[in-house]
Amino acid sequence: MALVHRFLNGAYIFGHCPKPSASCPFLGTRFADYCSSSLQKPVAAPNKTSSQRNSEGDLQGHHQREVALDITSPEEKPEVSFDKAIKDEIKDHFRRLKDDLVNHWIGPEGRPLHEVLLEQAKVVWQFRGKEDLDKWIVTSDKTIGGRSEVFLKMGKNNQSALLYGTLSSEAPKDGESGRSGYCAMVARSPRGPFERKRAYDWSQFNTLYLRVRGDGRPWMVNIREDTDIIQRKNQMYSYFMFTRGGPYWQEVKIPFSKFFFSNQGRIRDAQYQLLLDKISSIGFTLADKVDGPFFLEIDFIGVFTDPAHTEEFAYENSPELNPRLFK
Repeated sequence: MALVHRFLNGAYIFGHCPKPSASCPFLGTRFADYCSSSLQKPVAAPNKTSSQRNSEGDLQGHHQREVALDITSPEEKPEVSFDKAIKDEIKDHFRRLKDDLVNHWIGPEGRPLHEVLLEQAKVVWQFRGKEDLDKWIVTSDKTIGGRSEVFLKMGKNNQSALLYGTLSSEAPKDGESGRSGYCAMVARSPRGPFERKRAYDWSQFNTLYLRVRGDGRPWMVNIREDTDIIQRKNQMYSYFMFTRGGPYWQEVKIPFSKFFFSNQGRIRDAQYQLLLDKISSIGFTLADKVDGPFFLEIDFIGVFTDPAHTEEFAYENSPELNPRLFK
């Protein structure tokens, strides 16, 4: 049903594209010129004698000459084959499923097992083109009626991603929300063939590694686990990232043991350790209550193993706070 809905939505947008009409000839000409240069019929070139004339009358006659356009009639609708579109989509999913099966026999992520076990560092996200930006979602308090704005684009020379916008802590005037002022950037969860959920396995690493450049604002780095339990939908693990500001890049290293557990934006008394083999996404949130413009430039996001870091979990628990850990 999801595939059918996708194709119906595409057909609806395609079917409502502006078409040239007699009531708006200017739109028709621009539409034809934009769609295809092959729509224009060749115009007979003037002979050599007329081309050498430079008189005012010849120039006026040339500008007044109409160009014949072969424009599709409004009654003719483009042919859209839903059967072909669905077949192509299913073929693509089966092709991806075949690649997954082949990679599974080779090793994790299609690589030999010894290479994966000996790997000390790994780049998970980098920004070198528009396809890398499509893996992320930006959002702000506009979804609840706020005034904050956030945008994401490629940086200079297509070597980084630039997250920028304006933060506003003005509360929505809806009579319900009392607080506002946040902007966020969240990675899309990985998907496999037939939209199956996937998860990142970072169990052999112990530190998050980022190369960023900011304006001095503090950010919150959020990591979500892959879970289908409704009660844990709003749960995440977070830690702070402080940018220095200025023109220089900084390398941020955050051990996974430092991430604290929160639910619906509130830090819980009972803390749980992050499950590194079930990571679904990562995100960055700005909510420092300082109104005004902001920016964060990201080169890459990765993970690595720091041999000097031996801490497993940075937070204490007690039987009163977390009895499940002391059974």
